[in-house]
Amino acid sequence: MSVSTAATESPVCAPLPVLGRDVRVPLVTGEEVVYAALDYAASAPALQRVWDEVAAYAPYYGSVHRGAGYLSQLSTDLFEASRREVADFLGCRADDQVVFTRSTTDSLNLLAAALPVGTRAFVFETEHHAALLPWGRRADLAVTCLPAPRSHREAVETLERALAAREPHGPALVCVTGASNVTGELWPVRELAAAAHAHGARIVLDAAQLAPHHPVDTAGWDVDWVAFSGHKLYAPFGAGVLAGRADWLRDAEPYLAGGGASRSVTRRADGGVDVEWHTGAARHEAGSPNVIGAYAIAAACRALTEAGFRNLVAHEQDLIDRVRKGLAEVPGVRVLSLFDEEPGSATPSRVGVISFVVEGWNSSHFAAALSAEYGIGVRDGLFCAHPLVRTLLGADPGEPGECGAPDAPAGGRRLDAIRVSFGAGTPREHVERFTAAVRELVRDGARGSYRTENGRCVPDWAERD
Repeated sequence: MSVSTAATESPVCAPLPVLGRDVRVPLVTGEEVVYAALDYAASAPALQRVWDEVAAYAPYYGSVHRGAGYLSQLSTDLFEASRREVADFLGCRADDQVVFTRSTTDSLNLLAAALPVGTRAFVFETEHHAALLPWGRRADLAVTCLPAPRSHREAVETLERALAAREPHGPALVCVTGASNVTGELWPVRELAAAAHAHGARIVLDAAQLAPHHPVDTAGWDVDWVAFSGHKLYAPFGAGVLAGRADWLRDAEPYLAGGGASRSVTRRADGGVDVEWHTGAARHEAGSPNVIGAYAIAAACRALTEAGFRNLVAHEQDLIDRVRKGLAEVPGVRVLSLFDEEPGSATPSRVGVISFVVEGWNSSHFAAALSAEYGIGVRDGLFCAHPLVRTLLGADPGEPGECGAPDAPAGGRRLDAIRVSFGAGTPREHVERFTAAVRELVRDGARGSYRTENGRCVPDWAERD
């Protein structure tokens, strides 16, 4: 996968307006500050423009498909137009299908259900659970979990060896992330796709963390499917996408059985029911579709395209550089990385997702202090990528361990980290406040007291009074 080198040479653009940009939150000191949302990797704030476009459509809300009324026709046209806009955004091939789902997790579970009998799935242990877990749920599928590579070259070579050694030599699917949800590092998608195809396998790209930050080129990278979520792409919660080749989806049983997926239903004389299913995207979209969710995703695709990824990447790279420089200056802070650095590289090697640990601090306590004392929202834990975080922390991927509460778990040691993430809507001031807060917490300690509640470290707000 390549990112335009011109992206890092562009003037840094202003952040895109997002919902909540002026929200003020209370601190344990009794003050209020503007909230610094730095948990984009979990859910990015919705773009103001997306929200406005959804609100403008809302009065015209109507039933979708087969409705004869004006609003039904309008909603149907908008739903299908959203499908085409998403296909354009992803650089899909002319005959690819775009299926609207609930999320990346839903998309990959749908694809897992559609795999031909006897398929072997290959996935690196470094994947998010949404990409790591769906393949093992069917008894007629086999799964090979590959060890964490330490370079792009090692990733490709590891996959090639595994594919070449598979027995029997039947259908195979490779699942790989475009950008890690733990380290933000970009993966060699084009090279992995070439390796998969050279060995008769197909590949699905988990673009949940990539699509909000860099353009996706489904056809150019020659990936078979792409999955992503609207809530990470600056759209409100509730919708996702699986886009790609139609044949396995067409040949599979519908993901859900119901209206919309069925073309014709007849009752047999013996009391049974015969069903003719649709062969297009509708085959896997049973039930009334989430039109607003699909439209919101399409609106986000338009907004990012018109803002220009050249400018967005430049803005984000400026923030990445500031965060990494700031963290490097704080004693006891270790940033987690999987791949070896490539000095002198002309292209960005990561998106705005950075995880780290602080010597002497429980990660839950540190994240709670950032929120309660500085109004900064980050994430702590294992980030739904348990094997990867354990590998990065120097533990065996299967070693017992927990995250969340500050108490050491029985039978295992404390295994977790802190993650800061940002993107197109993040102002420079927020990451500067974050690095200053990290520096102050490490130097001076937390000002408030904290307790464990429901497995998490939380501030003792009573002390504020």
